[in-house]
Amino acid sequence: MFATGSLGTISQFSSFTDPAEVQAYITFNVSSALALTAGVLQAFPHRPGLKRTVVNVSSMFAQEPHPRWVLYCTAKAARYMMFKVLAEEEPDVKVLSYSPGPMDTEMQQEIFRQISITRELMSCEKPGSKLLMLVLDSDFSSGAHIDFFDAC
Repeated sequence: MFATGSLGTISQFSSFTDPAEVQAYITFNVSSALALTAGVLQAFPHRPGLKRTVVNVSSMFAQEPHPRWVLYCTAKAARYMMFKVLAEEEPDVKVLSYSPGPMDTEMQQEIFRQISITRELMSCEKPGSKLLMLVLDSDFSSGAHIDFFDAC
């Protein structure tokens, strides 16, 4: 399971004039997930009877633009497509991009603060339990994007 590790700089699109800053963010949040996933797949190659599932922790930011969140939205969208490609290339691997919704984490609190949303955050147990059931039931198309609220 892979989740983005940082929010990055929250700023206007036009403020990102330093390619090194953008590249560092993309490397940390996209390239590292690709390399790590490839390494895990090589360490656990296809074998009869072995079920392999890859979960990408996604969010609404992968599919909806949000002002001042260009780095985060870009990374989430890139990861979503990256894992869809994996689903196409590796038909024996079940791939899921799962949006857990607004969980009570430091990162989510920062997101809400930055975009001035006042909404109750839910404990991590509810979306975590839903994800576990999705993976165990395996009743989704490989490469699918499932949101916690759509799966309830």
